[in-house]
Order: sequence, then C-alpha cells, then structure tokens
Amino acid sequence: MTFKKTDQEYKSELSPIEFEVTRQSATERPFTGKYWDTWVSGIYKCICCGSDLFDSASKFDAGCGWPSFFSSINGAPIAEVKDFTHGMSRTEIRCKNCDAHLGHVFNDGPKPSGQRYCVNSASLKHTPNK
Repeated sequence: MTFKKTDQEYKSELSPIEFEVTRQSATERPFTGKYWDTWVSGIYKCICCGSDLFDSASKFDAGCGWPSFFSSINGAPIAEVKDFTHGMSRTEIRCKNCDAHLGHVFNDGPKPSGQRYCVNSASLKHTPNK
C-alpha cells in the first residue's frame, strides 16, 4: 500500500515540525518531542499514513532525548536507507508506505535485538491500548 499526497496536502494536515521532519528529513531537537518520555502502553503509528510501526512494549529510555525502540512491529513498513549526511555514516529509517522520514536505526540498543530505532516524535502518532 502506497500513499501519494502532494506537499500542499501534507502541509495542510501536519504541523510545521511534523512536515519538516517527515517530508524534509529534519530532526527535532532532543528532549522536545511529545513522546520522548511517554510510557503509556499502545501503538506508535506513522503520522502521515497511519501505518503501525512500533509497540510501546519495545520502547526504552536510551537517554538520547528521542523515542527509542529495540524493535519494530513484525511486518512494519520500515525501509532502511544509507545516510551519509552531516559527515556521518548512518542508517535512516523511512515509512515504506508514504516515504516519511522517521529517524535512524543504530546497533547500540539493548537485548534481544541490539538495535536502537531512534525516532522523531513528530513522525509518530501514539494510539493508547484500550
């Protein structure tokens, strides 16, 4: 499933920071996003298309100021892309369904995966469990 919208459509639906992060690959400042310190049980979805990405059960405090997860939901539409911006070599994560920039994944997370999905709050919508 792929979602195609124009920049104007996204601008009308998203806040300025959500648009900058998801459509222009910006990064929100650490410790400023709405979910970096949220521990309510639920599912984190793509803010642009609503795809399920992360379960709160995999969220952990990495101390970095962004929501961090040690795994994505099984089958989550997450693409990994090599990123060489800012003089670094990193792995960017994007939503496969709408091409939203989510953040980056690093190999310094906890067991069992050893991964840390470092995600911008502005790219997520949290849906609490009922």
